[in-house]
Amino acid sequence: MDLHLTDKTAIVTGGTGGIGLEIARSLSLEGARVTITGRTQAKLDEAIADLASSGGTPVTGIAADVATPEGAAQLARELPQVDILINNLGIYESKPFGEISDADWANMFDVNVMSGVRLSRNYLPGMLDRNWGRIIFISSESGLAVPHDMIHYGTSKTAQLSIARGLAQLTRGTNVTVNSVMPGPTRSAGIEDFLRSQASDPSLPIAEIEAEFFATARASSIIQRMIEAKEIADLVAYVASPRASATNGAALRAEGGLVNTIA
Repeated sequence: MDLHLTDKTAIVTGGTGGIGLEIARSLSLEGARVTITGRTQAKLDEAIADLASSGGTPVTGIAADVATPEGAAQLARELPQVDILINNLGIYESKPFGEISDADWANMFDVNVMSGVRLSRNYLPGMLDRNWGRIIFISSESGLAVPHDMIHYGTSKTAQLSIARGLAQLTRGTNVTVNSVMPGPTRSAGIEDFLRSQASDPSLPIAEIEAEFFATARASSIIQRMIEAKEIADLVAYVASPRASATNGAALRAEGGLVNTIA
């Protein structure tokens, strides 16, 4: 299916690894001109070389910490106009509620929430003026089913859902859309360390640890496995395309059936 992205420009924040890297790859393979952000030039160079090996449209990078006001402003200066904004930058942490400090809460919201707020505030007006654009927040199933050991993370993901829905109201009658995508537990470079931190025996083979995680911590998952980043990326590429013109203000699940509700 041609997603008609060959004339579109896109930003993917946190695009040097994991879901962000695969979103950049999917958009690039569909012909979009993609820019990724990362905090260091070394990580950007590594990611860009990886993406180049896939044969899509060449991807560029901007070294900026968009979790800060200064980094968001730098990105806006270097790339003042864009058709597609993927607010993917995010962190997660497992921590007992009583041990989550004010600084932990503030950092979680700066990275997961305010980065998307600042960039959306910058790019949405231009999209509305041009009468075309896509903003997508990469949220999480934890925004609906908040984990007891990741309350600050889950709350930040709930906030993303609210922001996206509110921004969508501002696009009424236009060809601009704002949506959220909610991945479930997704395989990434750091996920093995996280799974081992949750395991009854961290020395077990990772396949056994993963099986235990889904049998206990995520028992409601229907697929009972880690999601691959490409599975999320392909959905995001569709939502970012002109073909998804009737999808606006939606919170789209890609969490393997983990959330056990219809609505």
